[in-house]
Amino acid sequence: MSDAHSPLTRRELLAGAAAAAAAAVTATPARLLASTDDWRVDLMAPTWSGNGSMLGMPFEKHGTVRFAVVGTGLRGRSVIGELLAIEGVEIVAVADIAPEKAQRAVDMCTKAGRKAPEVYTNGERDYERLAQRNDIDFVYTATPWPFHTPVMLAAMKAGKHCGSEVPIALTTEQAWELVETSEKTKRHCLMMENCCYGNSELTVLRMVREGVFGTLLHAEAAYLHDLRAILFENRDEGLWRRFPHTQHDTNLYPTHGLGPVAQYLGIHRGDRFDYVVSMSSPEAGLTEWREQTEPKDSAKWRETYKTGDMNTSLIKTAKGRTILLQHDVVNPRPYSRLNNLQGSKAVFNDYPPRLYIDGAPGGERWTPLANFKGKYEHPLWTAVGDLARKNGGHGGMDFIMAYRLVQCMREGLAPDFDVYDAAAWSVPYALCEQSIRKGSAPVKFPDFTRGAWRTSTAPQGPSIAAG
Repeated sequence: MSDAHSPLTRRELLAGAAAAAAAAVTATPARLLASTDDWRVDLMAPTWSGNGSMLGMPFEKHGTVRFAVVGTGLRGRSVIGELLAIEGVEIVAVADIAPEKAQRAVDMCTKAGRKAPEVYTNGERDYERLAQRNDIDFVYTATPWPFHTPVMLAAMKAGKHCGSEVPIALTTEQAWELVETSEKTKRHCLMMENCCYGNSELTVLRMVREGVFGTLLHAEAAYLHDLRAILFENRDEGLWRRFPHTQHDTNLYPTHGLGPVAQYLGIHRGDRFDYVVSMSSPEAGLTEWREQTEPKDSAKWRETYKTGDMNTSLIKTAKGRTILLQHDVVNPRPYSRLNNLQGSKAVFNDYPPRLYIDGAPGGERWTPLANFKGKYEHPLWTAVGDLARKNGGHGGMDFIMAYRLVQCMREGLAPDFDVYDAAAWSVPYALCEQSIRKGSAPVKFPDFTRGAWRTSTAPQGPSIAAG
């Protein structure tokens, strides 16, 4: 994922974020502020019932949060840098199939004046041995997609909380296994969806909680990003990320757009995804890119690409709201996650972020979202936004995400989203493919909460101080 307005490639952004994080951790770690009532209300998890559900279940309090990181490529090292830039954090172990990448992570820690983490590089399943350590509180995986679920399962079964880069599961069966294991072990299994912590996303979330949008009706979410050069690289993500395009016709990456929209709509907090209808355009982008860039003796000419270039899906929620969900990473285009929200009193459109409120002076004209931030910018950004922009990737949202995770674990709070959210935001990967195979027939979402979404509610104003 990249900054929406940056001309840099994803790889350049990740490399830059990793380098910036590595440089930043030589300084004194950022002081961890106590969360405020505003923060808790805006990002409040459902009330914990204690009946076996993970909805709203708090972390136990940790004086120091001890992390292990599985996958120490560009993204993993960026995460390590952000964690080391926060007080009360230790990196105790790292794992990677490439010893040289694991060593770079170790060097980051020692350069920051920290103890060198233990290294696990004995094959692609050495994370299982790592998870058995008794000095780990949270296992974070930044591996290629197929390893996300196995690493999370190993961590929970060994008694560790865990988090994963997106998506957390590739099949409905994997999603259910993560939910059931989380409930059985009472360990949190989180998808670390950084886009939920973007400045615009949290500002809009706060305006939703204040009632600015009125009755929520429709939202739009997407991942529209030209990744052709990266998909064909002979290193890093190019070594694995092209292959899903040879195996599935679906939305391969739903969560960056869908996570923030789910937060706006209060999914699993009084509403849930009900069913999805999906269709794909023809495939052309990867085939034509190969024709333009690959030598004729390249092994990539033996590949057949199945994923339609533009996948368009419609989700209906239990309350009758609608969500447009799109995916295209193989055509020339400016970056966008759509990130739109329509209510009965206001509408928000991103890229660039702008808002129209019914009855606003000047008639039916957009107003930049920045004009509303003096009143509605989220306290996380007003409190640590400067640190976030300095220490975190993707405009600072990565640091905000790491900061908030550490804050919740230090204070013994429930996480802002949970295993049910992770499963629901990821499962379109499987459900959209089923719908396409059935001629775009509706496909039901599993109810991962088993009905608990009905009695858990999202916070609403006016209890939030508008500032």
